[in-house]
Amino acid sequence: MSGKIFIALFSGINVGGNRIVKMAELRAFFEDLGFSDVATYVQSGNVVFRADKGDAAALTKRIEAAFETKWGFHSRIMVRDFEWFERLVRENPYPEAAADHTKLHAYALEREPTADEVARLAEKCTGPERFEVKGDVLYLSAPDGLGKSVFANLIPRTLKVPGTARNWRSVRALLEMAGKSGSD
Repeated sequence: MSGKIFIALFSGINVGGNRIVKMAELRAFFEDLGFSDVATYVQSGNVVFRADKGDAAALTKRIEAAFETKWGFHSRIMVRDFEWFERLVRENPYPEAAADHTKLHAYALEREPTADEVARLAEKCTGPERFEVKGDVLYLSAPDGLGKSVFANLIPRTLKVPGTARNWRSVRALLEMAGKSGSD
């Protein structure tokens, strides 16, 4: 098998009955773009696929542009390779939280935040939550769950680095799916 495995994380689709994108249509869309071994996971827009050429940045631009043309709205997409996902799981600073997927989330960020941006966010972290930034990943441990976390809602506008969050179950499932596709 040629090509490299990537995972695309969409943000802002199929939320609260808005911006509906059916996963079967999303799979077909990726296949129409020439990608192979395409698989989706849950409705929030997670796609594992194989690309013969291009890096994550080039693929992101290409997929975002084609998506907007087809569906008529912009969805920010984070494309990451298999190694990035492996590192994300390996470097989890909260292994004790990983057992309950509702209490541990990883944010794929568009870029690594500056020290000042992280410091601003740390000032807002006054509840039971803890977070750590490693490169372009923000790990969030929310002992009361993400739904009840006031801090989680502050992350996007405080950090000001675009990103998209996934719970730990999704992170593990996507890594497993990508691994089964073969990471050669």
